[in-house]
Amino acid sequence: MESDSSIEKRSVGDLPEHAKPHLAVADVDVAAELTAGRDFVLDPAAAARVRRKIDLHLMPLMCILYMMQFADKTTLGQSAVLGLLNGPNHYINQAQFNWLGTVFYLFFLGFEWPQNLALQYLPVGKWMSFNILIWAVALLCHAAAKNFGQFFACRAFLGICEGAITPGFMIVTSMFYTRQEQTQRVGYWFLMNGAAIILLGLVAYGTLHIHSTVLQAWQWLMLITGIITFVVAVLFWFFFPDSPANAWFLTPEERIIAVERIKVNQAGVENKHFKLEQFKECLSDPKTWLFFFFAAISWVASLSCPVKMLIPLSGARNVTNSLSNQRQIIVAGFGFNSLQTTLLGCVDGVVEIIVIFCTVTSATYWKNGRAFSGVLAYCVAILGAILVNTLPSHNRIGLLFSYWIAITSIAPFVIMLAWVGSTTAGHTKRLTTNAIVMIGYAVGNAAGPQYWEKRYQPRNHVPWTILAVCWAASAMLMLATRVYLARENARRDAAGPDDRFDDAVVEERRPDGTVVEKKVDKAFLDLTDIENRDFRYVL
Repeated sequence: MESDSSIEKRSVGDLPEHAKPHLAVADVDVAAELTAGRDFVLDPAAAARVRRKIDLHLMPLMCILYMMQFADKTTLGQSAVLGLLNGPNHYINQAQFNWLGTVFYLFFLGFEWPQNLALQYLPVGKWMSFNILIWAVALLCHAAAKNFGQFFACRAFLGICEGAITPGFMIVTSMFYTRQEQTQRVGYWFLMNGAAIILLGLVAYGTLHIHSTVLQAWQWLMLITGIITFVVAVLFWFFFPDSPANAWFLTPEERIIAVERIKVNQAGVENKHFKLEQFKECLSDPKTWLFFFFAAISWVASLSCPVKMLIPLSGARNVTNSLSNQRQIIVAGFGFNSLQTTLLGCVDGVVEIIVIFCTVTSATYWKNGRAFSGVLAYCVAILGAILVNTLPSHNRIGLLFSYWIAITSIAPFVIMLAWVGSTTAGHTKRLTTNAIVMIGYAVGNAAGPQYWEKRYQPRNHVPWTILAVCWAASAMLMLATRVYLARENARRDAAGPDDRFDDAVVEERRPDGTVVEKKVDKAFLDLTDIENRDFRYVL
């Protein structure tokens, strides 16, 4: 009897066909502690009730935090036109300002893997709360910064802390929701980027009406957003759960229902032990790198550009993020004045909310249509890029609407985030995959602004052509991922059922020293999607 053996210590192919795997408690998913040895029949009505309760307690906090996260990291761009660079007391020059945008993603990139390791070992909700708190303090410190070194330190801490948020949200979403539900939930919290654009624009406008001899408008912006984020950090610490196995708002029976609900995912909840074999499997899995290159290329092709033109940028993501950072520069290039550009920036947020909502809804209800929904969004975005490049300069309204059409390019990335979580099993593998994807995101964000050069203004024909090409490449990567996953599903269907783990038991030592065996469902053995041959990839 292998009382302390673990699946990852040997290939699952080495297990005899009718072996009865014996596992230690530490080797299996935390959900096994709730469900082991139980014959539980899930009542659909009870499952729906628990899902509504989870939505009520998770979605508002996740949406508010994601909105503030995006608003906070884009305060630098808004500050450029609120006096940071040309106000009565400006402390940095244009070259230093440009470096501050790069510094954010360099530290994000450098600390993404350590942040995901922390999410493996520490309570997810508490670790994110801690990072939000540090984030809020760093944002507040911007208002007191007097030189480039101090601004550098503030931006560095923002980059470090952001590395915990999106991966943490991806893990939490996969813990609490079925694969069918995940795409919509990811869409709900991600579309708050659009709400952040609206919020930040209105707050920035309001700061211009604060008459103070002590603080400048950009300092008020940092203080207001920092205080809001600080409050969110406190709320997160006390009210955001670490997993469905210990969620404070669920009764003991509801916790069992919550984990039984996600059994269909065949991915479990979490395991707090790092498994080297799962890490290696992640690095050798082709779909990991399909997701990585998609994240990098899609964010290289974002509507963001360097802020060296002194026109405020309202966002900064990956190569696709070049669109985000360039929003106001692009609109100004169509011939609108500063006030019109600022007000029209709020419309960008509305458009982003609409396109993300529509695309994730399509991906949710279009059977096996995740990739197709993403490709359709890219086709619309490419049309927008073509129109921007071909319409005459005097057609300002046509150019503006073409630009808004191109904002649909953000939606496929949301689908991909949910797709990563729903096609990856094994907690260490899932966290490692998330880290690799977000590293791709950071690489794209760092590269994206480089082709938005002043020599291409005002129409930016070359950048828009690059955007269209990158969007087409991203669409092809989505289709390639779908083809790979569909072939893998077909191969597993042809191989037949996998019964090697049907009789798996966990050995638990009681206080009196006796050892008891409890049967554990395959879904809660912390198997990877490759180890579990009954795992099927969603398309």
